[in-house]
Amino acid sequence: MEKVSVRFDRKIGPMKPVHGVNNGPRTRMFSLDMSRYFRDAGIPYARLHDTEYPYGSGHFVDIPCVFPDFSADPADPGAYDFTLTDQYIEAIVAVGTQVFYRLGVSIEHARKKYEIFPPEDFAKWAQICIGIIRHYTEGWADGYRYPIEYWEIWNEPENPPMWQGTKEQYFDLYATAAQAIKARFPQLKVGGYAGCGFYALTRDNQSDFYKGFVSYFTDFLDFISASSGRIPLDFYSWHLYTTSVAEMAAHADYVRQTLDRFGFTGTESIINEWNYVHADPDRFKRMKKMEAAAFDAAVLCALQSGPVDMGNYYDAQPNMRYCGLFDYEEAKKPYYAFYAFNCLYRLQAQTETKCAEPGVYACAAANDSEAAVLVAMQKETSGKLLIDMAGFCSDEGVEAEFYMLDETFDLELVRSETFFSTQFKSVLDVTRDAVVLVKLRRASK
Repeated sequence: MEKVSVRFDRKIGPMKPVHGVNNGPRTRMFSLDMSRYFRDAGIPYARLHDTEYPYGSGHFVDIPCVFPDFSADPADPGAYDFTLTDQYIEAIVAVGTQVFYRLGVSIEHARKKYEIFPPEDFAKWAQICIGIIRHYTEGWADGYRYPIEYWEIWNEPENPPMWQGTKEQYFDLYATAAQAIKARFPQLKVGGYAGCGFYALTRDNQSDFYKGFVSYFTDFLDFISASSGRIPLDFYSWHLYTTSVAEMAAHADYVRQTLDRFGFTGTESIINEWNYVHADPDRFKRMKKMEAAAFDAAVLCALQSGPVDMGNYYDAQPNMRYCGLFDYEEAKKPYYAFYAFNCLYRLQAQTETKCAEPGVYACAAANDSEAAVLVAMQKETSGKLLIDMAGFCSDEGVEAEFYMLDETFDLELVRSETFFSTQFKSVLDVTRDAVVLVKLRRASK
């Protein structure tokens, strides 16, 4: 029997927005609308990268889409084409999700490359970024006053399909843009560089290409450190595609420890691309299955308990191969892992959990009137799960609802109980790759 122990009276920190995604609820030129799913799951952040892929469909988010003629004047509102990006962001804001804006371009896998080269003029490129930020945060050029806090400079510059320049050129672009943005908008958070990941740390026989991701990170931190604080790094963003929760936790630890070692103790660690990715050809089908849902729930628990500040799953565009949450307008099993995590996130305070066996991951949260537990089971066989809960009681009793996500249930109510003691236990039958959500509230007279 697997056992999870929960102490709701032992608060260990705030719930974190680790159940963010990449891209917004209305996609494929607004023909697909997942707004109700975003709203119901309380998606906290939508990172804008590979938006309306490929190439931003010519009109979305990317710098060449928003500012199509680089020879134009960045101070001229008429030089910008904001129309479709405006509509895209409006849909994100309408569901209560915050925008995380990637300043740069989308990935280019095709033989011919178009927009992934270093800008002709780094200082001018920075002024274009400032124009975009002014439009969305200050109302410039018939714009908006959205509280968009995070502005990311480029994506995966150590990856040739994303950057055709040198490492030194990217460092210079980052320094130029980050300093200009921070000087103009000191209240905003500027960072990068959305690193490819640190696979060479946890996987054997990695090529020099993958080993280079590690040295790129430390070289970047050396470069920023040498500026003696002149170049801002409010957050460092990074990626990992894996089937191992342990690898996710190891990379999170590595990023935090490395940032701290270089003196960036106040720099946030943000994993803003992750997914359940197998090496086999069926990887994109498996992303939508129950095995991925159990993994996703386990990762959300691990990220919440680990040294990261934010997470963004890649990708939430329902027509994209990397979208495991939806299949066009249908929610798939992994979506419900995000919905379940949000039931804890909205309670604000994380509380203590302990798991006795490997392959079992849990997270809990509580406020004055409600509590919740999320348990992810990554087991090879079916069995029984004992949830031992304490520290949440009421003279009128505690009403508990148990929801199951597995091959049979889509996070559906399978049991209701009322407890009257200060400690109570419940045993459930669970299948392999299952997720359990327990919602509790103090009964009223």
